[in-house]
Amino acid sequence: MNKQILCKYILAMVDFISLFSAALLSLAYNHYVRSDFFENNYVAEFFQTHFCITFCAIIWYWLRLRHYTYRKPFWFELKEILRTIFIFAIIELAILAFSKLDFSRGLWLGTWFISFTLVPLCRFLIKKYLIYTQWYIKDTFIIGAGQNAIDAYNALKSESYLGLNIKGFLVSEQHSSALNNTGVPVYIATDLFLLNIAPTKFEQIIIALEEKESEELDFWIRALAKHHYRYVSVIPNLRGLPLYSTDISFLFSYDVLLLRINNNLAKASSRIIKRAMDIILSSMLILMLSPIALWLAYVIKRDGGKAIFKHKRVGQNGQKFSCYKFRSMVVNSEEVLTSLLNTNSEIKAEWEKDFKLKNDPRITKIGKFLRQYSLDELPQLFNVLKGNMSLVGPRPIVEDELVYYQNNVDYYFMAKPGMTGLWQISGRNDIDYEKRIYFDSWYVKNWSLWNDIVILLKTVNVVLKRHGAY
Repeated sequence: MNKQILCKYILAMVDFISLFSAALLSLAYNHYVRSDFFENNYVAEFFQTHFCITFCAIIWYWLRLRHYTYRKPFWFELKEILRTIFIFAIIELAILAFSKLDFSRGLWLGTWFISFTLVPLCRFLIKKYLIYTQWYIKDTFIIGAGQNAIDAYNALKSESYLGLNIKGFLVSEQHSSALNNTGVPVYIATDLFLLNIAPTKFEQIIIALEEKESEELDFWIRALAKHHYRYVSVIPNLRGLPLYSTDISFLFSYDVLLLRINNNLAKASSRIIKRAMDIILSSMLILMLSPIALWLAYVIKRDGGKAIFKHKRVGQNGQKFSCYKFRSMVVNSEEVLTSLLNTNSEIKAEWEKDFKLKNDPRITKIGKFLRQYSLDELPQLFNVLKGNMSLVGPRPIVEDELVYYQNNVDYYFMAKPGMTGLWQISGRNDIDYEKRIYFDSWYVKNWSLWNDIVILLKTVNVVLKRHGAY
């Protein structure tokens, strides 16, 4: 049996075992708490019901969500895993309640509480193992020679969880030198070439052509269909469009694709949920981190200056607000900066490019430590609590930076600036200014509560590793 097919059954089996094992672990815990737990008659009935629910969940993962046949990015797949577990937990509870079976609420609650951790963890570990052993690796060819193909290559390489091994680019004519810079072979492909490049038909083909190459797109789709290729994906050139929660439909007998885009931040319900999460989490973090914050304030004030630094930033709808930070620079930082800009042309050029200095002489010893671990931003929790900022959002900027956003400034004004965001988890100060603007715009266009949760979780890892901090 082909390894790719075998991996489907391995993934399904691991999901079944982990989901059913959650009930066994819950049973073991309840027996530890109550030694007579096994004597209850409803235990056997509960496990019969849970076995059927587990089987149905695996069928749902396989046939409806295509988790064992399609390859999805980690965070997208994780969302579907958790959502499915929640749905089937409610279904099981309804079955137990309406069938009037005696059952332990503690056993049911423990089963699904453990499932929320055990199932995604086992799925992640088994996929990583299969990728490590090369079983889950799928050879992939990208059709295209332009920027869309290069963007597709960079995106796929950044998501190792997909298990795609880029074997080469397939082009039909002259290609740009940018393809050679990737280090991946470039093949001048023809119709007959398809017969030899991927004879097993288990290879993944990614079509990433430019908007003007409609005839070439038609040729490749026809050629791949003629040679019975099953694993074909198309990456359309849709830069600038909101992608999250986009609904796709088509008109019968026409090559017309309808994309219904969603502006999630325009919904009152979305804004209420986001604000509620900001208030709850910021309040919790203020209480938890207040001892650390008080100690840092004491250390900072020892040089005679104030511990909290207030700086005017531009917020939602263009409104200005005072952004709080622990002071990480010398007391007369503005005078020092003015002097540096007037006397050093290299520093002036660096400042005008990103409004930051990598080796800023104004930063104090404790300030350097604060910036490495983003502790200087702890007072911004009060900005979040007040409503000036959000936990996740675009990077807060000063008024002088608005001109660099050009037309994208409209997206910036649609959301509250965030303590963290895509810019922070994607390199922080190591990325150029144009990329920061792109990340801010992408975040607003594709906002969702799940994306906020992902960014918050990734922020913890980035801060601890100090990527791009200075």
